Amino acid sequence: MENGFSNLSRRTFLKTGGALGALAVAGGGLAATDALFGEGVAEAHAEMQEKVTWGHCAINCPGRCALRVHTKGDEIMWVDTCTSSDADFDDLQPRACLRGRTYRQWANHPDRISYPLKRVEGTKRGEGKYEQVSWDEATQIIADKLKEVIGKYGNEAVYLAYATGVSATSSRPFHRLMNLMGGFLGYYNSYSTAQISCITPYMYGSKGSNGSSLSAGEDSKLILVFGSSPTETRQGGLTTHYDWVHLRERTKAKIYMIDYRMNDSIMGHSDGWLPINPGTDAALVAGIAHYLIKHDLVDLDFLHTYCVGYDEETMPEAYQGKNMSYKSYIMGEGYDKVEKTPAWAAKITGIPAARIEELAQEIGTTSPLYVTQGWGPQRRSNGEWTAWAIMALPCLVGQVGLPGTSNGTRENRNSPSLSSLPAGTNPVKTSIPCFLFTDAIDHGPEMTSKNAGIKGADKLSVGIKFLVNYAGNCLTNQHSDINRAHEVLADDTKCEFILGVDTVMCDSIMYSDIILPDLFRFEQTSQIATGSDHGYVITGTACTSPKFERKTAYEMATLVAEKLGVKDAYTEGKTEDDWIKELYEASRKKDGELPTWEEAVEMGVYTRRGKPVVSMKKFRDDSEANALATPSGKIEIFSEKLLQFTEGWELAEGDTLPGMDTLPAVPAYIPEWYGVETTTSEFPLALSGFHYRGRIHSSWGNIEQLKDVNPQEVWINPADADPRGIEQGDKVRVTNQFGIIELLAKVTPRVVPGTVAVSQGAWFEADANGVDVGGSINTMTTQRPSPLSKGNPQHTNICEVAKA
Repeated sequence: MENGFSNLSRRTFLKTGGALGALAVAGGGLAATDALFGEGVAEAHAEMQEKVTWGHCAINCPGRCALRVHTKGDEIMWVDTCTSSDADFDDLQPRACLRGRTYRQWANHPDRISYPLKRVEGTKRGEGKYEQVSWDEATQIIADKLKEVIGKYGNEAVYLAYATGVSATSSRPFHRLMNLMGGFLGYYNSYSTAQISCITPYMYGSKGSNGSSLSAGEDSKLILVFGSSPTETRQGGLTTHYDWVHLRERTKAKIYMIDYRMNDSIMGHSDGWLPINPGTDAALVAGIAHYLIKHDLVDLDFLHTYCVGYDEETMPEAYQGKNMSYKSYIMGEGYDKVEKTPAWAAKITGIPAARIEELAQEIGTTSPLYVTQGWGPQRRSNGEWTAWAIMALPCLVGQVGLPGTSNGTRENRNSPSLSSLPAGTNPVKTSIPCFLFTDAIDHGPEMTSKNAGIKGADKLSVGIKFLVNYAGNCLTNQHSDINRAHEVLADDTKCEFILGVDTVMCDSIMYSDIILPDLFRFEQTSQIATGSDHGYVITGTACTSPKFERKTAYEMATLVAEKLGVKDAYTEGKTEDDWIKELYEASRKKDGELPTWEEAVEMGVYTRRGKPVVSMKKFRDDSEANALATPSGKIEIFSEKLLQFTEGWELAEGDTLPGMDTLPAVPAYIPEWYGVETTTSEFPLALSGFHYRGRIHSSWGNIEQLKDVNPQEVWINPADADPRGIEQGDKVRVTNQFGIIELLAKVTPRVVPGTVAVSQGAWFEADANGVDVGGSINTMTTQRPSPLSKGNPQHTNICEVAKA
């Protein structure tokens, strides 16, 4: 059945027909509409027995919160979570936030996908025009196209896209299937943490070298938080939000939140906000370091015992006498020959020099010191060096590995470990940075290890021709430069086939050639583990029978495997429930504290208490017996390995320090390509993104109730709003070289002058003129990756704002 919008353009469709058109092809019909709005539901089910099942949220938020789903007559009536009245809980309750409690609206949304769909012949990708097909036809098309692509181009042409829509083990069935078919092009990094996860091994030897738990900060006297807002980014569960609130209530330490916004995590403690220009954290650290060095406040014993590269004495022998140490950089003796005084830092950061000196004095004379950072400061064009600089700060004063300290990375998280569906071995060893998948579609064979970070090969042999997008809105909405992504994906002569699997019709799914209808985790047997200071496991059972023709990922992959002739090898004769139980028993053999499967199902939510973790304590206690996995076994403030790895790389202007043709091997400050130091007369404002209470990335971005209480706004300081004639609530346009968005103005002193802020994740919705009236920040972000990790620089932008 073809939908009724065949004469509309993609952009007009998105503006006027998206929800209705998707409803027509998804087949949700009246039942879904009734279930969404509740009309007639209560009356129809009044006499039926209520059933309550446990489930969990599985979106890319570490909360993984407990959901208690109430059903009658095989229909979801309402969703709640753990409560204080639950006899089986003490105060450790992984409660869902408001988003999680709106799952009924999502599960019964008019845009819910209910049947396999095929793109209408003769229409372009992105127009959203589909017709219903059978599972047999859909899986046969998928199998035939996969065999065709592998036969013509090889397995490197097959790609399973990075996605965050359902973050459990749910996408692994497709990994397992593709490995049985000879493998696929891999990816590394994530959109969230590419820069910090790349640079941490150079300094600490492992990207798993997390900071101390937040509860360890309760023993601190000074806490520095760079660009993190746990109450916004991790609202629910027993994770960072829970730990942050406890820390803030219990510690006697001073807390300084260093951010370009007065974020919600510091609200009520406004004296703790240290406003900083976005993208300049490394400059602030450099100014602090200069003061510490000049006033003999660095811990030389720690730096000389545990670190490499602070000064000439600790430099590798081959680099001594070349002014390449961190101290040489700070004091203006090497690299760019600029002395990094507090006055120098003040001009860049917007923080007065006297305040930088005051802060440096506190840092140098206060112990214990707890330094932590979020993932916002590193998600920039200079993010690798920003993250590195923040990590270096506690090392300068020896505040690492001791009670009440942390190592400058993000806080530690603790979780029980559950086994996942075995994916098998991927015979294809080549991988790309996940952020560059559109480049790999557009000009894959031009991508090399030197210009695009290709791993496992010197270059790509072929572009991406077959793509699987499981539960992801990262093809467009969460990807940078949406308009360019649209052009690349719409051209089916480049990527010849896209399989999309999702619950609702989002922007990314409308580039699929075949769409398969997914189930939520609480609509099937499922299990997930997470935690922070404390850990927990949620074991869920299906709240209803599968509606319409929706299936689990395992069921879908099994049907495709049958068409490909590998079903027996794929399933090993096991159902999905068989696998889940078997994998859980394997987990119990490694973790004897876990309850039995029957007990886990009965209780629904299993919690256990953790203990504060002090990062790098073993290393501090005995650095020789517990050497780090760096070349020196020590903390490396100068990295010879980085220099060697990046030798011969092709760098663009602005990737490194002025006058250099290599990347700096110390945590230097590198101005952003599009930042406070590189604004123009056309685009005089910096533009940065942030996470929002109403969404996790783009998930829940289509729930009207949440949009009503969390409107999409651009934060603008009165000093910038007044000369532009902008008042609170005005509709404004934000413009730059990549696109235009339209949204409401939030005029507030809670954002630094010269910078505007837009929450990420709003759903892209282009009008007939190409203006994104949904307000997605990725309409305005660049596809250019950060230089070392080839990661997502989503917060590095410049723009202009005017009344619409």
